[in-house]
Parts: sequence; structure tokens; C-alpha cells
Amino acid sequence: MTTLITRDELEREIAAGTVTVLDTLGGAYYARAHLPGAIELVEHDVETRAPHLLPDLDAPVVTYCSNPACGNSQAVATKLEALGYTNVRKYREGIQDWSEAGLTVESAG
Repeated sequence: MTTLITRDELEREIAAGTVTVLDTLGGAYYARAHLPGAIELVEHDVETRAPHLLPDLDAPVVTYCSNPACGNSQAVATKLEALGYTNVRKYREGIQDWSEAGLTVESAG
């Protein structure tokens, strides 16, 4: 199972620029709202896009989706780990928790 990261830890790492955040919802969900600096990467694109988006297999990566009921973040994390990524964590609570805490989100529009 992928290691979890808390909202506070993730907020600090985003502010410090020490993590790549992956939005696993994609499409209209990503366009409407995503965590600051997040890159869109959905499950069916991991094998083709990850090597280009994430060339360093040891760099810190965090996946997230909407909330704990959403399985997208774990699916992407599992695929990344299978490809050899060694520092993958999951923000289980997702963008719902982030938004409800009053933290900033970005949109593609």
C-alpha cells in the first residue's frame, strides 16, 4: 500500500517546491479545480506520460483525487510504483478536504 501524506505535510511540500503533485481525476475535474501546481495524470496515461512528466524515479510524487472514496489516486500510485518510482505517496483525503480547509486551488480556465 502506498504511503499516505497529510494535508499539512503536503501544504508544506507544495510551498517549498519539493514535490510533484498529480491530479488523478483529469479532464473537466482538473480544469475546474486542482491543487496548486498539480499535473494531470490519469490511470490510463501513466505508462505513456509518466516517463516524460517524471523522469526521476526517486523524486517525491504525491497522487490525489476527490476524497477517500475515490480510487483513482491509488490506481495511479500503484502503476507508478510498478514502473519503478520509489517515492510515491497518496493524499487520501483529496481535493475535497483541501478545499474544505480553505486552501487555494487553481483552475485551467
